[in-house]
Amino acid sequence: MNGHGFRNGQVHRFRVKDTLLAYDVGSGSLHLLDAAAWAALGEPGEGSDPAVAEAGEELRQLSAAGILFAPVPEEFAQLPPGVKALCLNVAHDCNLHCRYCFAAGGSFGGHRELMPTAVGRAAVDFLLASCGAVRHLEIDFFGGEPLLNLPVVREVLAYARRRGEEAGKEFRFTLTTNGTLLDRDTADFLRREGVSLVLSLDGRPEVNDRMRGRGSYDRVVPRLQEAVRLGPDYHVRGTYTRHNLDFAADVRHLADLGFDRISVEPAVGDRATGLSLAEGDLAAAEAEYERLAELWLERRAQGRPFSFFHFELDPGEGPCLAKRVRGCGAGQQYLAVAPDGALYPCHQFVGREAYRLGDVRRGIERPAVAASLSGAHALAKADCRGCWARFLCGGGCHATAVDAGELTRPDPVACALQRKRLECALYLKAHTFNQSETAS
Repeated sequence: MNGHGFRNGQVHRFRVKDTLLAYDVGSGSLHLLDAAAWAALGEPGEGSDPAVAEAGEELRQLSAAGILFAPVPEEFAQLPPGVKALCLNVAHDCNLHCRYCFAAGGSFGGHRELMPTAVGRAAVDFLLASCGAVRHLEIDFFGGEPLLNLPVVREVLAYARRRGEEAGKEFRFTLTTNGTLLDRDTADFLRREGVSLVLSLDGRPEVNDRMRGRGSYDRVVPRLQEAVRLGPDYHVRGTYTRHNLDFAADVRHLADLGFDRISVEPAVGDRATGLSLAEGDLAAAEAEYERLAELWLERRAQGRPFSFFHFELDPGEGPCLAKRVRGCGAGQQYLAVAPDGALYPCHQFVGREAYRLGDVRRGIERPAVAASLSGAHALAKADCRGCWARFLCGGGCHATAVDAGELTRPDPVACALQRKRLECALYLKAHTFNQSETAS
């Protein structure tokens, strides 16, 4: 047996550091390889000694058992009907002006405004009317800086809990904040209400202040640390640009500050700004993800573990196939609401009139736009159909694809980064499993 399957996206053979691995797309199984098995999965003639022949026989047995070279689904069920989450843009305004902000400093390309209470309540009513049989619903308070409109956040929280109880639904809430207004009383209120926090901080002081404004690091770090000490569900989210491709050092810094739930994302949006990554940055970024994986292992061995969002992967226990094919569900199960009540597929589409779906008071008025997003799934995109990662990423981000030129063609730079993150996540999965097996 040879590994022709890894070339057409059926089996992915890859190396991280000195670890040899194979991921089976159809079954989701992950295999730690020795040199002989690596050669047996390779091109014809890559290895021909007896050990390779023996490994080839073992691979044939795995294939016969449906664990390797498993059939790859070509059809899938639709996502269950019903909207389950809203991103509520309660503030199209911000008191910071981050240089990489895809939302034009919080205004989303329009005028600065705050969401009225009436729109917030109408959004809750729309979600309850549109959720169908979905019982667990989510509202994400977003901006701009949502704490500029804390009174409406309070009103919506209370209204959603009351209406949810009446309708037999349960709400979960998240709030994304830059931390400048997160005083002790506000943090304590959000903790009591069970609101999960996404805390924006980019890492080292010089990195953070270069993008978010001089002095912003010293201003917000004590507030973020105090909020986390109160014990809410949280994660710290940073953004890296072409100017800090050594972002593993920023993750290390965040962990040293006491934050153990971390996400650091590449800047998105117009590459003309010189901040978003380009093809020439990929080699450096991919190498940095490997360094970050080693940091993850180092801290785990020291008894000081942290979670990194893109490394949290369980191929065997992930979402259903429909969800894996469609990704985030933007425009279907997830929608964003502007301060005036306009509905968009997600927070990154807010302000783009071509993707305006309707209004919370009138519902979906442009179903064809929603249908175009529904049709842009991993099995419908030519660039995705042969990609080994298609059932782990769902075809990529719709907004990023549009920014790169076409909804139905994923951004190649974003794809390369996603594939590398997934390889590192699978590497860590194999490494930790192997350690646990050895210990037992």
